[in-house]
Amino acid sequence: MTASDAVSTPWRRASLAGALFALDPIGSGLLLRSGPGPARDALMSRIVTDLAPMRLFRAPADIADDRLIGGLDVAATLRAGRPIAETGVLAAADGGVLAVAMAERISTGVAARLAAALDTGEIALQRDGLSAVLPARIGVVALDEGRDDEAAPAALAERLAFWVDLDGVGWRDIEPPILSEEDFAAARIRAPRVEVGQQASATLVAIAVELGVASPRAVLFALRAARGLAALRGVTRVEDEDVELAAALALGPRATRMPAEPQEEEEEPPPEDEADDTETAEEDNTPRELEERVLEAARAALPPGLLAALAAGVQRNRSGASDGKSGEENYSLRRGRPLDARPGELSKGRLALVATLRAAAPWRRLREGAAAQGAAIQAGPRRIIVKPEDFRITRHRQKRGATTIFVVDASGSLAMNRLAEVKGAIELLLADCYARRDHVALIAFRGRTGELVLPPTRATARARRALSGLPGGGGTPIAAGLDAALGVADQSRRKGQTPLIVMMTDGRANIGRDGEPGRPRAMEDALDAARRIRAANVAALAIDTAQIGASGRDDAPVRALAEAMTARYIKLPRADAAGINAAVRGALQR
Repeated sequence: MTASDAVSTPWRRASLAGALFALDPIGSGLLLRSGPGPARDALMSRIVTDLAPMRLFRAPADIADDRLIGGLDVAATLRAGRPIAETGVLAAADGGVLAVAMAERISTGVAARLAAALDTGEIALQRDGLSAVLPARIGVVALDEGRDDEAAPAALAERLAFWVDLDGVGWRDIEPPILSEEDFAAARIRAPRVEVGQQASATLVAIAVELGVASPRAVLFALRAARGLAALRGVTRVEDEDVELAAALALGPRATRMPAEPQEEEEEPPPEDEADDTETAEEDNTPRELEERVLEAARAALPPGLLAALAAGVQRNRSGASDGKSGEENYSLRRGRPLDARPGELSKGRLALVATLRAAAPWRRLREGAAAQGAAIQAGPRRIIVKPEDFRITRHRQKRGATTIFVVDASGSLAMNRLAEVKGAIELLLADCYARRDHVALIAFRGRTGELVLPPTRATARARRALSGLPGGGGTPIAAGLDAALGVADQSRRKGQTPLIVMMTDGRANIGRDGEPGRPRAMEDALDAARRIRAANVAALAIDTAQIGASGRDDAPVRALAEAMTARYIKLPRADAAGINAAVRGALQR
């Protein structure tokens, strides 16, 4: 199989990357982007087979700190009368591989712990009165099940040698392994003896620069992959084919720009007196020729969608992307996903019993001695003495849902033409909002007032009924609509929601706050309402529905309102429901 054939399909790339990772996993990693399915199961099964006799440990995305790095073993401490440490997952996995499920959801703290273990091969335990440095020489398989822009944290992704994507790969695409278990075991023994020439190292550095890969870790991973490829082929020196494949597997997925196309130069015939030096000249061109071949291999490894995006000048930054969900995170003492316990008063939260006992256990003997010298001693032995400073309370992390508030201009024939698009957009959004537990509200302004037609809801049937009966006509009281939207946004915040105002109008306000007609006063009131939204720090999106043509209308009114709200402005003279839906989702994810 040639170098181009080895990375010709997503399955072959993923299978080869998995084999290279299993060959030398310590201090390395595999970022596997795929949902549950036969392809992921087959690749993980193959990695487990190749890892033998190493062990594979598993950790959930929401693993607590005391389970990850260890802590005080309360039962053993009480029996022994001295602090006894409990081994965490990282220390237990020393010399093996840790598979992290749903890596796109792990916290920055867990990512930092894993990154430290990959960098140093050890983990510092400093909690519950314990202080120790434990060995944690591990490899990491991060299972990324994210959709769209969801991705594993950058601190972890950068330290994983191979990024592979199995989305769209079915069971028909799975191919049998190239090497037998015996050949793979022999390659593992051979790998430490493989030599890498200076030319191969220089070529990989040059390719990293061409692809816009700034991290030096990526080059080191590529060199490591080249040695592994040579070992798998049964040789002890890296050759050009190994360098090509290593660049495709380790550098290609990290590319942030398209490499420049090679320029063809006209060749001039050499002078007659230099005819004998032709062979020397060809040898001097060899490094450049190798670099071009390696660059082509890296190009071939780029996914088609990424290739088009990079060619258009779009920078890819999956590792720094948002989590793909609307709403902000906040911390609560009552509800949400539990986090590590923290010192605090019982009146401010729920008692974390185990964490409290862990905090008190190291002081057991000292406190028993002090209590024995006191006057008030209860009869019988006391197993542990708990003081107020030992109290630990449980914190929780909540994902705040979002409330998308549509503020729709329902005045006149223009609004009537746009209402159908708004209805389609809201129905599209409701499906996404239901999955994210978000809400959608609808405010229509027409005549002299702004009316809350649809209070915040996730009920699809209720939304359709409200939309089907939405009338239109009359004046354009933009200020009344924005004031009503700010009121809904304030209510949503008090309920723990993150509000987003989406205003759809042509900006031609003609009714003021007092209900009286007059364009100058109406526009002043609308700008004042927009400034209040900015002062309340509410995210907003301004969609201009005005059409430029015979009417001679321009985009100045809506642009002015967008600037007053610090809102994102979108000109949609022929907006459709899908376009509005995409714009709103993009604003929610910022």
